[in-house]
Amino acid sequence: MEIHPVMPGAEPFFFEGNEVGVLVSHGFTGTTQSVRFLGQYLAEKGGFTVIGPRLKGHGTHPEDMARSTAEDWIRSIEEAMETLRARCKKLFITGLSMGGTLSLYMAGMYPGVFSGVAPINGALFLKNPDFARLAFGRNLPDTISGVGSDIKQPGITELVYPVVPVPAVRQIYALMGVTRDLLGAITCPALVFQSREDHIVHPDNAPFIYENLGSSDKELIWLENSYHVATLDYDKELIAEKILSFVQRLT
Repeated sequence: MEIHPVMPGAEPFFFEGNEVGVLVSHGFTGTTQSVRFLGQYLAEKGGFTVIGPRLKGHGTHPEDMARSTAEDWIRSIEEAMETLRARCKKLFITGLSMGGTLSLYMAGMYPGVFSGVAPINGALFLKNPDFARLAFGRNLPDTISGVGSDIKQPGITELVYPVVPVPAVRQIYALMGVTRDLLGAITCPALVFQSREDHIVHPDNAPFIYENLGSSDKELIWLENSYHVATLDYDKELIAEKILSFVQRLT
């Protein structure tokens, strides 16, 4: 089996700071490049300890992602969580797209660990029949066209696989389904971001997440000037500022 190197810019990041830890996750077929600005902002402006793991199978070659599973992606996040727990007294979690889904999953699985969760264009359903047919269909292709770089701001490109490995499709559906059932178990404060115009994740996800969270302290923020990859788009500063204030309020 060929070993593929990590793409330049897709490396995990870790910023040592104070005893408040923030875990930042990238999304499906993406890399840490999409959330690095957010991570650096929180580390520099808030002084927090911030970690951005590279999810298994991501940031190398689509063949690696085809062999990875939802459980692998969860383990990548859990390892980052343990790194923060060894250094910090309070933990928060945020992420883009599937990273938002993983953030909600973790907040539901570890309700005593996280003091706040902030999904950004997180997906719990896709409303995309063509994509759904790839989960358990027969005679499927190895890959389909990629879903990256849905960005409104001209000249900005996401570092992402150019294709979606079809075996990974059923994995994202598994993750979304389990996470939907965990929403009621999430009791920590929540900040839910959603781009009003999102060509990858249906905007109906955000109200669904907001309404079904078990949290009493929760807020839904609509992003009016970004597409799906909002952490690289016009609203990236707004997102960073809101999460900074959210964490500061709770610490």
